Amino acid sequence: MFIDRTTIHVRGGDGGNGCVSFRREKYVPRGGPDGGDGGDGGSVIIIADESIETLLDFSRRTHFAAKNGRPGTSKKKTGARGPDIIIKVPLGTIVADKNIGLTLRDLDRRDLAITVADGGKGGRGNTRFATSTMQAPRYAEDGEPGQERTLEFELKLIADVGLVGRPNAGKSTLLNKVSHAHSKVGDYPFTTRHPYLGIVELPGYRRFVMADIPGLIEGSHRGAGMGDEFLRHIERTRLILHIVDLVPYDGTAPVDNYRQIRRELELYSPDLAQRPTVLAANKQDLPGSDAGLEAIRGEVPAEVFPISAVTGEGVPGLMDHLHLKLKEADPTG
Repeated sequence: MFIDRTTIHVRGGDGGNGCVSFRREKYVPRGGPDGGDGGDGGSVIIIADESIETLLDFSRRTHFAAKNGRPGTSKKKTGARGPDIIIKVPLGTIVADKNIGLTLRDLDRRDLAITVADGGKGGRGNTRFATSTMQAPRYAEDGEPGQERTLEFELKLIADVGLVGRPNAGKSTLLNKVSHAHSKVGDYPFTTRHPYLGIVELPGYRRFVMADIPGLIEGSHRGAGMGDEFLRHIERTRLILHIVDLVPYDGTAPVDNYRQIRRELELYSPDLAQRPTVLAANKQDLPGSDAGLEAIRGEVPAEVFPISAVTGEGVPGLMDHLHLKLKEADPTG
């Protein structure tokens, strides 16, 4: 199951109490205070981990609390600090404080971390309160409580190339063909129910990450079909690969379907619609595909790549072109 939104509650550990103690040693007739400080409570830290792909674990466990600090003891010994608790989330997770509506951090890089709940400070022991006029204080401080927060996680996938198109355009078939992803494939609409990531490996140690999202239909920008819940997953992509079905299962015109998807992207996010886009005309192996291809080429001034995701026709050239476009956008990538 793919989970990309969740809410959790976190709590830092309480600080340990300070100690009230006095020296009791032989040959020391006037032993003074020797109570130690309490240890600080542990903190809650969130870190981005590229080995995690979904927020599913947080649907089972929603409360996280760090350990309390230990109390101080005699002989001026400070209590042990409570250990921190580390929470690992997928790359691309946005962490927000739900109660105040504040985004705390966008964990969009590996090993990026944020402390979301500080542990409480340990209380001071009675040794700390001794003065020239108060040489035997009989009190100490209690530890401070740890910080508590209710957090919202929102996951936006990070990929180089984002696949868009209508249902059954062949996006999942293409992703499975060029990577080791296992995106669901079928001959009915909306076979892809959640985003999939795949790593495309090319000769010469070239590689990039491709994301497949559920098919788009008219009104997707406002929640129709699989809705805008998944459109946001291509907001981080550097390049869009628009797949057009040359022989649609419902008899619609490929060029009309192309215009519809472009319109949905523009309505959802004008910035996303301006993202560099490569157009692939799929199902070149089927009868009737030539007419659809000519119509698409007459509509789109840019280069169109005719392919068959099933047979692999035209796919290597398309992958090479995508890698070249990514290098042009970021020569250091």
